[in-house]
Amino acid sequence: MEPINKYSEEELVVLLQRQDQQAFSYLYDNYAGALNNIIFRLVEDSALAEDILQEAFVKIWHNFNQYDQSKGRLFTWMLNLTRNLTIDVLRSKGYKKQTKISGDENSVNNIPDTSSTLLKFDSLGIRKQLANLKPEQRVIIDMAYFSGFTQDEIAKELDVPLGTVKTRMRTAILELRKMLQYN
Repeated sequence: MEPINKYSEEELVVLLQRQDQQAFSYLYDNYAGALNNIIFRLVEDSALAEDILQEAFVKIWHNFNQYDQSKGRLFTWMLNLTRNLTIDVLRSKGYKKQTKISGDENSVNNIPDTSSTLLKFDSLGIRKQLANLKPEQRVIIDMAYFSGFTQDEIAKELDVPLGTVKTRMRTAILELRKMLQYN
């Protein structure tokens, strides 16, 4: 059994810039779970989430030369790349067409379970309204309200000051309130 390497972020970046396959395996092993959770929260389909995750890691591998350490942490760059890819997939014509076909074929099975806690929580359509927020606000609201992160955990995960998280969250909540009042 091979020993598992542990890299600092700086070491990992240098190795990835050299297209080191072992470093990429380490990157995948240590970040795939977190990125998959983020994708799944957006698409709510585990098979599609896994497909997007694989595509995201291919994109990370092929576009690693675009990562700039001075602009943010590695995870934040990967998170943004993955989230943008997921949004692109959701907006694509092929995805919309497939969703419509699946919905028509399984319409009997698509009756919502009204006892679902998430459904009750989202009866106001908050998830749908998140798309209208700025990306930095949307991520914070998603992490806090749909994934159960604390503000401190969000600050650490996104590598931003706690005050910034609080400000963005408050601004996002005010925006959501406005949106929900007009609907």
